[in-house]
Amino acid sequence: MAERKRPRRTRERIVETSLQLFNRDGAPHVTTADIAGEMGISPGNLYYHFRNKDQIIVELFAAFERRLNDLFAAPAGGLADVEDLWLVLHLLFEAMWDYRFVYRDLDEMLSRDRRLQARFARLIGRGRRTVQKLCGGMIAAGTMEASESEIAALADNVALVATYWMSYQKIATVEGATQTWSLDRAAYQVLSLIAPFLRGPSRMLLARLSQGYL
Repeated sequence: MAERKRPRRTRERIVETSLQLFNRDGAPHVTTADIAGEMGISPGNLYYHFRNKDQIIVELFAAFERRLNDLFAAPAGGLADVEDLWLVLHLLFEAMWDYRFVYRDLDEMLSRDRRLQARFARLIGRGRRTVQKLCGGMIAAGTMEASESEIAALADNVALVATYWMSYQKIATVEGATQTWSLDRAAYQVLSLIAPFLRGPSRMLLARLSQGYL
């Protein structure tokens, strides 16, 4: 007999519904009443699980944080192939898309919670170190050539592009045009930052992989 799927608890449904609404409309534009209305429950039922919207944001951020921590915990020091770099970027931008509300209103959200700001800063730090380790692995394999200072600057630039790509697209969209979010394009921009440091077949392989993002 097939195992029956466990019904989702109200708390789980609140988190899932909030993520959908935050991603669609932006967290600042969604109220707890909106969430309760979308679920067809009373505000009191929602408040039983979360006292306010900020608590929901913290729980969602924790899930996003765990996902990136798992990615950054990979043994990046042993990675020495452009395809490994491509995979890390793919997984990173996939996670960012699933929790895109974080980046749509990043400054506003972090300004409301200094502890959340510190946690986000630590995530960026882990991401930078992952890029540095990855580059170190490629240098050891002879597929990349860069100094320590160049690698440090490259890691900063990767973090900058990844963190503010959505904001850039938002302000760069011509008035009246349909707003689209292209994290594929962001991945291409990151790959283009790394390309000048690659050597031999790795440079050609990166060019081929980049075509999927154009």
